[in-house]
Amino acid sequence: QVQLVESGGGLVQPGGSLRLSCATSGSIFSITSMGWYRQAPGKQRDLVAAIAPSGRTNYADSVKGRFTISRDNGANTVYLQMNSLKPEDTAVYYCSGARGYDLRPRDYWGQGTQVTVSS
Repeated sequence: QVQLVESGGGLVQPGGSLRLSCATSGSIFSITSMGWYRQAPGKQRDLVAAIAPSGRTNYADSVKGRFTISRDNGANTVYLQMNSLKPEDTAVYYCSGARGYDLRPRDYWGQGTQVTVSS
């Protein structure tokens, strides 16, 4: 069983930055694609970014140039660096994973972390 634990959410002003982290259990991290999704109240859960074991990435158009996904295979952790945050980035952010190459990973989920962008 793969467990994902997110951290790093919080309240930030527009234009600010946050870094989310997702720590995973198990020994399969290096062969697992990882992703970040977000869900705002009343809306569907949408992909924000994903990274394959090879390092290939996939981003939603709305975050390109502002967000960066990265992974540390030695630490079994994936990160989402979020810069130039906007109020519309406010949502619960979920870490996700899937074995192999999958740039929309949805097999495993974390519990979510709230990100609020407001002045």
